Amino acid sequence: MPFIQITIGEGHDEACKRELLTSVSRVASKVTGTPEAAFRVWIVEVPATEVNVGGTILADARARAAR
Repeated sequence: MPFIQITIGEGHDEACKRELLTSVSRVASKVTGTPEAAFRVWIVEVPATEVNVGGTILADARARAAR
């Protein structure tokens, strides 16, 4: 049974996360030839204050973009 963990910065809406989960499961099944029902896929959300992207804290980058 394959396991796939997706770690993302918090702040994505539920529709986005649902699409991500189903898309990853579908594509992993297609690529590996493993039945989709065998996959376990989950999301771990990390607080935006604890993610650094390109030398910038994600919460700071989002705050600047919102201005």
